[in-house]
Amino acid sequence: MSDQATAPPKAKAKKKVKAVGKAAKTKSAAIPPPEVAAEEPAPPEAASASSFEQLSAEQREMMEKLSSNLARAALTAQGAIAEAALRQAERPAGLQPDPFHVAPALTDVMGRLMAQPDRLVRAQADLFQRYLELWQTAARRAGGEAVEPVVQPERGDKRFNDPDWAENPVFDVIKQSYLLTSNWLNGLVADVDGVDAMTKRRVEFFMKMLTDAFSPSNFLASNPAALREAMASRGESLVKGMENFAADLARGGGQLAISQTDYQMFKIGENVATAPGQVVFQNEILQLLQFNPTTEQVHEIPLLIFPPWINKFYILDLRPENSMIRWLTDQGFTVFVASWVNPDSTLAGKTFEDYMHQGIYAATDAAMAQAGVDRVNTVGYCIGGTLLSSSLAHMAAKNDKRISSATFFAAQQDFAEAGDLLLFTNEDWLADLEKQMDAAGGVLSGQAMAETFNSLRANDLIWSFFVNNYLMGKEPKPFDLLFWNSDQTRMPKALHLFYLRKFYGENALSKGELVLDNVKLDLKNVKTPVYVQSSKEDHIAPARSVYRGARLFGGPVTFTLAGSGHIAGVINAPVANKYQHWTNSDLPESVEQWMAGAVETPGSWWPHWAEWLRDKSGGLVPARDPAKGKFSPIEAAPGSYVKVKS
Repeated sequence: MSDQATAPPKAKAKKKVKAVGKAAKTKSAAIPPPEVAAEEPAPPEAASASSFEQLSAEQREMMEKLSSNLARAALTAQGAIAEAALRQAERPAGLQPDPFHVAPALTDVMGRLMAQPDRLVRAQADLFQRYLELWQTAARRAGGEAVEPVVQPERGDKRFNDPDWAENPVFDVIKQSYLLTSNWLNGLVADVDGVDAMTKRRVEFFMKMLTDAFSPSNFLASNPAALREAMASRGESLVKGMENFAADLARGGGQLAISQTDYQMFKIGENVATAPGQVVFQNEILQLLQFNPTTEQVHEIPLLIFPPWINKFYILDLRPENSMIRWLTDQGFTVFVASWVNPDSTLAGKTFEDYMHQGIYAATDAAMAQAGVDRVNTVGYCIGGTLLSSSLAHMAAKNDKRISSATFFAAQQDFAEAGDLLLFTNEDWLADLEKQMDAAGGVLSGQAMAETFNSLRANDLIWSFFVNNYLMGKEPKPFDLLFWNSDQTRMPKALHLFYLRKFYGENALSKGELVLDNVKLDLKNVKTPVYVQSSKEDHIAPARSVYRGARLFGGPVTFTLAGSGHIAGVINAPVANKYQHWTNSDLPESVEQWMAGAVETPGSWWPHWAEWLRDKSGGLVPARDPAKGKFSPIEAAPGSYVKVKS
């Protein structure tokens, strides 16, 4: 596989916009200052100039600086947008009038609303009444009376954290007016009946995206913090913001790729993915990493982890203090991890079956040979868990017992109640996706994957950085998790379309209808002990969906619910003493029934899992040195596959 070119660093992109800023500064400096007219009565222009001359020297300097910087910012933005438009014009096939394919669903929902005029009239009357309350409370507040707000942001909504949103009457009214309208629009769609559930859900998602985008916090004129920063810096924050904007457009090749962190601060193998070990096996699908032991003795049966191939494996090894890999070796486990390839067009034809054979089967074979055992314990994280569970069913049909136990982190087998990614899997969407992949040589770009996942949490992963980077003119803070989040991999066309259609679209695995390698899969035949972890606030693999999958296995199942979400709920080292987890040895029909009988324990769920895992890992044997196994080391961890950029 050939090395892939990396995206140009942000620093290089910024050099390109310096000339534009310099030209803008020169141009604004060449504009003569307003002149004071001598005649009376003075025309309006002269009166304005006279007022300007009456300002102090410091005030005049500030106004001139602000005016100059506004011009520089405007020209920088114009130049960047013009260049991006030219780039996009070269790819007209990529422009879509309805990229979210929401128009048919929106038509259905709006048509249903129009068919219920009485409900619409009541909704409009309610909105009018709420606005009347808002203006009444605003008037009372203007008169000096202390009043309670008509509407408050939801708990955890960080958009309105600045004190001026509450303390300044003007911004308070703007905020409450927006919240009333957005809540009304979202509620109107949510309350409609007589519409297909998925159609309604698609419109709800789109409406939430739309109302989030029009938040007053996203606009300079209505964001008190951004206005304050612009005045305090005499417009320098806006110049810097537009330079950031131009650099992100250049980095995205004409598409806006909003920076979420300082990407130059992190180096794979230097300050992230630093757990010591060796690559002991590789094929065109993966590299198999074995990590150095940290105890004199280890459990006989090793642990093999299959992370999602949508991201890189080092989510398990960001820093020493929160590294799951390091923690597991400290517990006396021999740890192997699959580092998936970042595929290019030469691997576009790789299928889900290929990932099962060259991934699950090949890695378990290699780990068993390297450790000198006839079985392994396994972990599947997210989509890696979906592949692992499918492989377990395949092995069960062949009476293959190489896997002693299986643990699943935020992994789904039943997709009937999957997260909002379901909305991106209808046939119209998939047809567009196929065209994108064909145009890119048969792979889906990492940027496209990142945009999809970011849209699921737009306020946190898009708009907060839009405000910080462009309106405030600040650099995003170094954050290893967001560096990892942006390090997306490409997806082979055959594999990705199969996954979206068969799992999200048809839910074939849970129905016993999935066929791999001419074998019809049935999870009820999987008698392997299973540990299932889910997270309470997971928006990608919701706990309800994960729980449905846990009940499909035919053997003993332990289900655990962790606090937080898809990442923080999994990567929660005990030393952090954060969140909590719930346990219940029973597995009743619904997750609500399970929760009713669950016991809450503060802190990480890792120790609970480690206790379960020890029971499945055999006795203690001398620690295994990766350099002294059956296979000669290929290269030091973290290997080369993980360093290939999209």
